[in-house]
Amino acid sequence: MNLLNKAITEQLHKNFPLGADMEQMVVTKFFDPTGSWSWYVMNMDMDNDYCWGIVKGFDIEMGSFSLKELEAFKGKLGIGIERDIHFKPIKALELWERLQKGEHV
Repeated sequence: MNLLNKAITEQLHKNFPLGADMEQMVVTKFFDPTGSWSWYVMNMDMDNDYCWGIVKGFDIEMGSFSLKELEAFKGKLGIGIERDIHFKPIKALELWERLQKGEHV
């Protein structure tokens, strides 16, 4: 599965000037199906690599990550990162608060 499609890519590019603004929408979610990490993507640069969002791993953090590194990752059993096709866009601040409460989003 491709992590991005045209519509998601366009929205992520549109959001790029918003940087870390917590009022913007989280557009998509990636996850490791054999682990516990999730990446909630808010925006992405025009080179289609530098992403900004919320990462739920050992802790819940906000920061940048590389799309190319996520695409190249092969975890347990050689399975890569996937996009949650059931994820519904949500305001970053609401997502952050829900994750801090331990909710599954």
